[in-house]
Amino acid sequence: MEKTTRFVGLDVHKASIAVAVADAFGDPEDHGQIANDPSAIRKLVDRLGGADVHLSVAYEAGPTGYALHRQLSAMGIDCIVVAPSLIPTRPGDRVKTDRRDAAKLARLLRSGDLAPVWVPDEAHEALRDLVRDRDDAKQDLLRAKHRLSKFLLRHGIHPQAGVQAWGRAHEAWLNRLALDHRADQVVFDDYWSVVRDGKDRVRRLEAALVTCAAESPHGEYLAALQALRGIGFITAVTIVAEAGDLRRFPTARAFMAYTGLVPSEYSSGTTRHRGRITKTGNRLIRHVLGQAAHNARYRPNVSSALRARQRGVPPAVVELDRRAQARLHHRYRSLVGRIGKNKTVIAVARELAGFVWATGQLVAGPVTA
Repeated sequence: MEKTTRFVGLDVHKASIAVAVADAFGDPEDHGQIANDPSAIRKLVDRLGGADVHLSVAYEAGPTGYALHRQLSAMGIDCIVVAPSLIPTRPGDRVKTDRRDAAKLARLLRSGDLAPVWVPDEAHEALRDLVRDRDDAKQDLLRAKHRLSKFLLRHGIHPQAGVQAWGRAHEAWLNRLALDHRADQVVFDDYWSVVRDGKDRVRRLEAALVTCAAESPHGEYLAALQALRGIGFITAVTIVAEAGDLRRFPTARAFMAYTGLVPSEYSSGTTRHRGRITKTGNRLIRHVLGQAAHNARYRPNVSSALRARQRGVPPAVVELDRRAQARLHHRYRSLVGRIGKNKTVIAVARELAGFVWATGQLVAGPVTA
């Protein structure tokens, strides 16, 4: 007997879930709210499902994570997590409630207008959390450095000329620094201790990243990415943790769009306008690719460090690096005089994303989606 499909929209919050169900035709039906706990979800599935019913479920990505998706998938229920920014919205709709949101999800799931996000497995999500924690630590350290440097600037205190900021000589100067007023000395000591603790935190997290990455199944994938000039361990592990298996992107352009490095566009009729990059994709990958793109300023070259990273890597990946260096350097030199350094770096980062995607097709990690 052919099964009928019921489309279930869930508006998920920390303590509650609003439920709406749409059949093949007609408006979605409100099924009220349930508690956000595994037993209540199991009862809901038993109530809505049956031997002749196929359930298809959708909910928005958010702070509650993927626990609900994993529970439903383990129960054999088709479930997608959708990107909130890509949910179609009617311009005249000015009323927003949990029940209306659940009904909208059920309706759009039935029509096929929802864009699902990639859901990593638990081990991959743990690696991604560590990458994001390290990024948070770097941002906290930068803020701590800014607070200290601005405090000293307000008091007219500067290191000797030629001392590079936050280099060894600069830090030695900070360790010797003594202020006239006790209150100022207390503030300085506090700011400086936060900077030192922040540096220790970053080092600790980066060491943990090295250990966890070595224990993960992505070793060959990470080594291949580091065979490209400008992509070191932190950049490689960020790409792997955030993007997962690059084979899930059908084309290089799809991966470029995921990074948010493609230009926005507004075209109508014969008018075509392309604006700034969309920035709608993954922020961390966009950041590390932008940093790596600065290497395109230099002529193609294989340094001793890059040569060491390329040992044991498939020859096709090494050849891809040669092509990438030549292409990106030519691109940088041809654009920098016309559009300026910042826009050129963005353009190079976009093309570098294409070479990263190509590397993923040659040596891809285990499928985690």
